Amino acid sequence: MEIKHLHSHNDLIKNIGNLDKAYVLLYKAGSDSSECSVKSIEEASHKHEKQHVYMVDVNKVRDIHPVYSIKTVPSLLVFEKGEYKNVIKGCNDVGFYSSVFDNIVYSATSDEAGQSQKRVTVYSTPTCSWCTTLKTHLRKNAIRFTDIDVSSDQAQAEELVRRSGQQGVPQTDIDGEIIVGFDKNRINKLLGIN
Repeated sequence: MEIKHLHSHNDLIKNIGNLDKAYVLLYKAGSDSSECSVKSIEEASHKHEKQHVYMVDVNKVRDIHPVYSIKTVPSLLVFEKGEYKNVIKGCNDVGFYSSVFDNIVYSATSDEAGQSQKRVTVYSTPTCSWCTTLKTHLRKNAIRFTDIDVSSDQAQAEELVRRSGQQGVPQTDIDGEIIVGFDKNRINKLLGIN
C-alpha cells in the first residue's frame, strides 16, 4: 500500500471519508520512538496493499492531534467508515502492525455470544521486560488494548499512582479494575482467556 502524508485535519477528513478502515500515524520526526513506528508501519504496509495508511508529522501539522485528544506520539489512530474508533500508542513491532492491518487485534470478542471485549489499558515503559511479556500475551490472545508509556507522559504516570497507589509497571486497567504486575491468571479470568 502507498502511505500518504496528510497536511491538515480537513485533509484527513477528505481522505478517510467513508473508507471501511483507515489508519493515521501521528509521529514526531526526529523522535526515536516515532521513527521506530514509522519504520515498522512502512514494513508492515508492504504486505497489506489494500489498507489505507496515512502519516502526520506533528511538527508540521498541528490541527489533528488536539481533535482526538492525543498528547503523546507516536499514536496510530484507527478509523472505521470515517469514524474515530481507537488509538494505539507507542512503537510496536512489524508483526503487531501486521495483525492490526489484518484486523486480528481488533476483531476480538470476550465470549461466543459476541459481547464486546472489555476496555483494556496497559501502562508500561519501553525498558520494562514484564510490560513486553504482558503486551505479547494480550496480542497472542487477540485482545485489543491501549498502551500508555508512562515514562514519556508525566500526567498519566501521576494519575496511575493516584489510582493504584503503585509506581511500578506494568499495570493493566481492565474496565476500571487495576492489576499491578503481570498477574496472568487474574488477567485471563477478567478477559475470558482460556
